Amino acid sequence: MVPVSDSQEPIDETRVRSVHESEESLEPVSLIEQSRATLRTGQLMLAAGTASYRVKQAMRAVAVSLGVDEHTNHVAMTDIAATSHRGRIFRTEVIENRSFAVNTDRLWHLDRLRRTLPERTTPAEVHRALDEIESRGALHPGWMNSGVAGLACAAFAVLNGALAWEVAIVFLAASMGQWVRRTLAHRHFNAFGTTVVAAAVSTLLYVGGINLIALSGPDLGTHAAGYISSVLFLLPGFALITGALDMAKLDLQSGIQRIAYGTMIVLAAGVSVWIVSLASPVDTIPRADAATGIAELALWAAPSFLGVLGFSLMFNSPWRMALTAAVIGGLANTGRLAAMDAGMETQLATAIACVGVGVLAAAAARGGRFPVITLSVPAVLVMIPGVAAHEALVALNGGDYTGAMAGILEVTLIVLSIMVGLVVAKLVTDKEWSFAR
Repeated sequence: MVPVSDSQEPIDETRVRSVHESEESLEPVSLIEQSRATLRTGQLMLAAGTASYRVKQAMRAVAVSLGVDEHTNHVAMTDIAATSHRGRIFRTEVIENRSFAVNTDRLWHLDRLRRTLPERTTPAEVHRALDEIESRGALHPGWMNSGVAGLACAAFAVLNGALAWEVAIVFLAASMGQWVRRTLAHRHFNAFGTTVVAAAVSTLLYVGGINLIALSGPDLGTHAAGYISSVLFLLPGFALITGALDMAKLDLQSGIQRIAYGTMIVLAAGVSVWIVSLASPVDTIPRADAATGIAELALWAAPSFLGVLGFSLMFNSPWRMALTAAVIGGLANTGRLAAMDAGMETQLATAIACVGVGVLAAAAARGGRFPVITLSVPAVLVMIPGVAAHEALVALNGGDYTGAMAGILEVTLIVLSIMVGLVVAKLVTDKEWSFAR
């Protein structure tokens, strides 16, 4: 360490300021401001949960409106690298993304900003618009966010054949699990740990509720229909679906990262589900559906509608957006279940239903009313086979590796069917997405 003598001259702040000003005069300050406004737009879109393609599209639109001659970018799930050219000079910046939450209201307003940009704007105007969007808080209070998560999971339980009292316990357990997840996420707790804790809370509350009912009546055991439904609010639907769309666009790094993240979250939830099930064995035998005809259609349509509505509101969707997604999801999933009941293979029925979801979402979003992804992802979440996934986990734990592999393949094929269906719908409804330019 170099000693400083008492006789050393004090720092000349005027001279330092002059040096900084002379250095700044050598920098392309206006290009730097344009680059930062463009990069901030992309960061907000990425943090809100949209696919990389839309992030790139929005950044290029902002860059053109700001007067940048050429803009190129590389968007992954965790970072963005962008280069802006003006004449013979260029500016390259990299920004990191550590937020993996989903905010469909913010996506809606950012997409509207992209669509309504004037031919020429300034970085200050872009930042002003972004400040206004970023300052928008949650549309729904915390208790409602937890409640709609419980509603979505309770609807799942009905679709899975749960009994009335199981559905009620699922609602309470999932609501409390979402409250715990939301609380930990707001404190920036590790995403893997947050999922493990939230899943443990939900499953323990569900098992505890079942045991309390057993004290005052017949012990009907813990059935997978309700048990698995209590944690389905943890499904990383946006990560998996946007990952598939990114891979279909050959944005391989972003797609692989998103699917890896989604898989990690599923595994984190699975750890808690598995551990709790060791203490309270779960019955996985399917229950027969006694309803027929119109009653059976109603038992498919109503919970499908409510499940999608709950998921959409949980993602901070405005009511109009959530209701639109719920109508689309209710129609598509009811048609899927009817087709399966008539003998169609599950994978084929799911793929066709997801093509329908994509087409209906594109029609409902026409003219920039909504981003398509805010309608399509909630609408397909009710098609994910949670009970089948748990059956595979139980078989694996019991040493039945043949049954476990069969279950894993079944779940994988259904998830792939969902992804393929949405990709096909995107190919036929979005020319900008289908054709590289």
